[in-house]
Amino acid sequence: MRARLDAVGIIPRMATIVFLHAHPDDEASSTSGTIALAAAEGHRVVVVFATNGEHGEVPDDLAPGESVAARRRTEAEKAAAVAGTARVVWLGYSDSGMQGWEGNHNPDSFHQADLDEAAGRLARILDEEDADVVVGYDWHGNYGHPDHVKVHPVVYRAAQLARRRPRVLEVTMNRDAARAEYQRMAAQGVQSDWNPDSPGDDGNGIGLSEAELHFRVDVGRMLDLKRAALACHASQVTDIGMLLSMPDEVFARFMGVEWFREHGRPIGVTDGLPF
Repeated sequence: MRARLDAVGIIPRMATIVFLHAHPDDEASSTSGTIALAAAEGHRVVVVFATNGEHGEVPDDLAPGESVAARRRTEAEKAAAVAGTARVVWLGYSDSGMQGWEGNHNPDSFHQADLDEAAGRLARILDEEDADVVVGYDWHGNYGHPDHVKVHPVVYRAAQLARRRPRVLEVTMNRDAARAEYQRMAAQGVQSDWNPDSPGDDGNGIGLSEAELHFRVDVGRMLDLKRAALACHASQVTDIGMLLSMPDEVFARFMGVEWFREHGRPIGVTDGLPF
């Protein structure tokens, strides 16, 4: 964050933060609490979507001539308004689908995109916004989805290409915290087929260990907004429906904290917004 000098002294200037997400709804589940907090504090938040999410679920009420991509774009714009996002931008790549799907080989997919070309698209947005911070995913995209994995190198390369190099943050999941919640639920007799230590699409566990993380953002006071942002993505019945069906106390434990990593930062977790 930059600063300005006035008669009183050094006063921080509000930051501009650009988030790159792989698909519509990823921003709602992983960062909408942080987005809402940042916007409430006066920061400018821009959300960029790498793909149109056309491999998402096909809604039952899709109108004649309406595409899945068009529906998901509309849902993303609604969710952005709920969270306080100032601008939504689309990089224009095709959804690559899950690991091993035919879409992984689509030359128009984000997964297949030339790194410098994709990073250049993002860098132009960073320059337009004079961004202070750009946020992507951890090295394996949190769970190994091809588009999520691609976000990581694209964000770092775009930061190098931007005129004024922004700080780079990685949003991820805290595998240790998720494991503790999983074990707590199991001890209470609640069965779940989701285990944070089970292999994701790339064979790795979900997210990162807490020892690898640097920022813990408590978004508890924004949980109503986070629920509302998720609800905007109503077409994605399986994933969004599962999250919204959680009882309030379970939702708060699973979704009430958002975690970030910053490469090169000393070990240790700091509470609060990372900008």
